[in-house]
Amino acid sequence: MDLVVGKVTKNDLALSNKVFLSLADFRTLRERSPAQGTDEQSILIEVQWHGCAVGSWVFTASPYHEIVDGQLAMSTPQRTMTSLPLEHQVQVAPYRLPASSALESMALSVNCRKAPTDGKPRQLDCDGLITEFMKKFSAQVFVEGQELVIKFDKQLWNMKVLNLGFANLQLENNGLAAAEVEDNKGRGQLLSMTAIELEKEAGAMVHLSSEKTKAKTIFNKDFNFAKMGIGGLDDEFNVIFRRAFASRIFPSHILEQMGTKHVKGMLLYGPPGCGKTLIARKIGQVLNAREPKIVNGPEVMSKFVGESEENIRKLFAEAEAEQKAEGDNSMLHIIIFDEFDAIAKKRGSSGDNTGVGDNMVNQLLSKIDGVDALNNILIIGMTNRKDMIDPAVIRDGRLEVHVEIGLPSESGRLQILNIHTQKMRAAKPRRITDEAEAMLPELASRAKNFSGSELESVVRNAASFALNRGVNTEDMSVDPDAVCTTWADFEHALDEIVPGFGPPKAEIFEELAPNGIVQYGPGFAEIQRTLERCAEQMRASSRTPLLSVLLEGDPLTGKTAIAADLAMRSGFPFVRMITGGAMIGMGEMQKSTYIQEVFQAAYRSPLSMIVIDDIERIIDYTPLGPRFSNNVLQTLLVLLKQNPPENRRLFVVGTTSIAHLLEDLQLVSTFHLSINVPKLENKNECKAVMQAVVPMSAADLDAVCANITKPVAVKQLLMLSEMARSDEETIEVARFVECLHTMQL
Repeated sequence: MDLVVGKVTKNDLALSNKVFLSLADFRTLRERSPAQGTDEQSILIEVQWHGCAVGSWVFTASPYHEIVDGQLAMSTPQRTMTSLPLEHQVQVAPYRLPASSALESMALSVNCRKAPTDGKPRQLDCDGLITEFMKKFSAQVFVEGQELVIKFDKQLWNMKVLNLGFANLQLENNGLAAAEVEDNKGRGQLLSMTAIELEKEAGAMVHLSSEKTKAKTIFNKDFNFAKMGIGGLDDEFNVIFRRAFASRIFPSHILEQMGTKHVKGMLLYGPPGCGKTLIARKIGQVLNAREPKIVNGPEVMSKFVGESEENIRKLFAEAEAEQKAEGDNSMLHIIIFDEFDAIAKKRGSSGDNTGVGDNMVNQLLSKIDGVDALNNILIIGMTNRKDMIDPAVIRDGRLEVHVEIGLPSESGRLQILNIHTQKMRAAKPRRITDEAEAMLPELASRAKNFSGSELESVVRNAASFALNRGVNTEDMSVDPDAVCTTWADFEHALDEIVPGFGPPKAEIFEELAPNGIVQYGPGFAEIQRTLERCAEQMRASSRTPLLSVLLEGDPLTGKTAIAADLAMRSGFPFVRMITGGAMIGMGEMQKSTYIQEVFQAAYRSPLSMIVIDDIERIIDYTPLGPRFSNNVLQTLLVLLKQNPPENRRLFVVGTTSIAHLLEDLQLVSTFHLSINVPKLENKNECKAVMQAVVPMSAADLDAVCANITKPVAVKQLLMLSEMARSDEETIEVARFVECLHTMQL
């Protein structure tokens, strides 16, 4: 049948995606296709014309009383799609749809027909639009690239077919005739089983929301922390994932139902060398997000007025633009600040009178949590000085996730060692011996309180020993085959690397007890047993986070030597000593800061010991007045009562020679336990000390000790013995008596 193209006269007809015929023409075409007689108000027709590039188009046709005979009424989108002008002649015939045209899926793009006048994206209920689409266009035929208009939620929406997925009906297996299995020519029929997916047209001012929206894949597939060079941080990653990333996997409506929001920032803090910068750099490889912006804090600063704040705004510009265009579909933008304390320093703490630091903090706060706050950003700040950061920046709703990247555990240290020796093991020939590889767990056990960077230094140092063996120093020739790291190399390297949060070298404590420890009697043995029980309690009991012991007694009774010996034998991974000599020349505030820093460093280790030697010297006590430094005293009183953080244990040992004078300062009562270290009370104790220093005959020893008639401090007796030596081996009795009277003992 030959017809002439006309236009529809009503909007409702144009929105139906149908073409319209006169009643007579519709009946004629319907009579020619009795197989389609189930619906009296519509039939499928094929439209052809001379010069049609695609051959033909298939439409659903319905009758309408205002259409004259010989006319095919089409909407403007239909005429635009087919390039048919008005009054153009076409050939129209009934169309028989192949069974292979059944659609399994259909992808459509959507855009609002009129751009929003307020510049804000329009919200679109995808589920409601899909329901309306199925209701209006069910059983119609579509092709890829087809455009149409639909009215939904009192607005007009442009839609375009992006992709068609055809159902595999296995026609031959169902016994259908071979004629039924024919090419559908890319035409698909919308059925009730067809799954429809919507996506926003590029550049459209639309926000799509749906309860059926697919979960976002925020993590890349097949990532492995060990392959990325990150070890010993499994627990920290679990916290980061739960707090910062888990919510971003779920659709937005789930968060609305839960009444929660995405976390916008996290703070990674902890001692240097433990992996804060590494973990932030590698996050970009883990996440399916925009390339992270890594900013060193001082780089944002500028000498020009307003430029520092402008640099902050530039960091957020891309995220702002994408959120405005994409809404909830915007990808995650990650901004990483290294040395975060340089940017977010406490307001009012700077003395430069420029106010730049305060303005930068204000600008940062407005971007994170201001009136036009962004929802597609994640800020990661890293610092060693959490105490310097403005509290407003790290409160809830801003950088609310605080993760301490602390010293690795033994299993974490083994992971780090395996990472840094991986290339040695994979090389051909291998660059590490089987013994060294098998002993890596032993190395991890011995490297207590080593940070990740220090463990890397151990591996590098061990490799330097192996490389040195491969060099002939005479002619500087090299033997590559001789380069292989042994267990001895790792042992030497471990001895050379001194961890920042580990125990000091043994020589430091040996200097405090040059003559060693002399077991002079049952009283001294009881003191040692008590201290050892305290140390064991700290190692074994999780219910004792803090324990403090005060060794008090007369001067020169060996209190410092006992504390130093305990520190060496305890095996605690972190041991520090606070002495008056280390603070010579410091003012009160400097002393308080120094003491606090030692305690803060101890809190970073799972098990720590602090020796506070000669407390009276530390607080500047003098009996004239009496006078003392109240600031330092209050610092000690607070820290001695303050429990360390969770899963941390601290053992404090203090020494003093004037406990009776410190009682009024409430310092003695602050310690949990006070142990008196007495003088040598009897001749047997004096004999034990003398015999340990210089071997003597029993007769000479009795004669020497018979002249000691009153209690004597152990250090005094040791000094007296050195004065009475006639040579390196013996002590003359007469000389000893002379020295005894000289010292007035």
